[in-house]
Amino acid sequence: MRLLMLGGTEFAGRAVVEAALGRGWDVTVFHRGRREAPPGARSLLGDRTAPDGLASLAEGEWDVVVDTWSAAPHAVRDTARLLRGRADRYVYVSSCSVYAWAPPAGYGEDAPLVEGASAEAGQTDYLRDKRGGELAAVEAFGADRSVLVRAGLILGPYENVGRLPWWLTRMARGGPVLAPGPRGLPLQYVDVRDLAEWILGAAEQGLSGPYNLMSPQGHATMGTLLDACARVTGGAAELRWTEPEVILDAGIEPWIQLPVWVPPGSDMHDALHSADVSRALAAGLRCRPVEETVADTWSWLRSIGGVAPQRTDRTRKGLDPEVEAKVLAAGTGA
Repeated sequence: MRLLMLGGTEFAGRAVVEAALGRGWDVTVFHRGRREAPPGARSLLGDRTAPDGLASLAEGEWDVVVDTWSAAPHAVRDTARLLRGRADRYVYVSSCSVYAWAPPAGYGEDAPLVEGASAEAGQTDYLRDKRGGELAAVEAFGADRSVLVRAGLILGPYENVGRLPWWLTRMARGGPVLAPGPRGLPLQYVDVRDLAEWILGAAEQGLSGPYNLMSPQGHATMGTLLDACARVTGGAAELRWTEPEVILDAGIEPWIQLPVWVPPGSDMHDALHSADVSRALAAGLRCRPVEETVADTWSWLRSIGGVAPQRTDRTRKGLDPEVEAKVLAAGTGA
């Protein structure tokens, strides 16, 4: 199989490239040259935001194109139109954020979608940019030759968003840790490597259409995730499980200041951690244990000196130590 990866030097794109190389595929990476492509991949340089930025893609044929673009949809439009006669399938890595707010618990791929998105648009906001990217892929390749990967929370090695790396770094620091409860709160996420393997399998099977791409509900909980983080970093952290009401009353922002966590029963929890993923599972999605995701991310983080890369277009994650200490000192931890 011949893969054209648009991007491919960071997080999800890098995982796709490495998985494809592991399968013996012929891999071409189109990128801006700011970082090296994984060894074994062919590089084509260009910038989708610049005039004539797609010039290096003027020639070549591929079995599948994978695109993770998150900004102006017209960049997806231009690239997909350029490639539609020279590639068999276009896989666009989208987001579960494209569903109209707030999707009900158990929502499937047929749930209502956000309005106001366009394949022709410049950059607006994340959800409409992703939906616009979907529209652009389908417009160019048709519904039968495009795959829309509606990913949820993505974790694993190479993470450049700051969620799991923050928890690992916090646990490594040790001492009492504000652990947002309840301990059994169900989580949904996808290990970036499982995402990559599913994408390649979808291309091999000739799949099309939208797929919610994350683990089954309850694959992990806040307890299993944070226990694994504490254990793999040496066990110096003492988890202090704290009621959601206490955290919210302290003005702590879910998802941002306490990455991954959102309070149970909220619209946000239903949207992020309660999607129906039966379609992806039936199409071959396999999810490794949370302990493996955590351990491998910690190994990667240590291998690069303990400081994870950070995308400049994403908010900084994590809780200020003084805020954490103040809540814990109030005796609210259980």
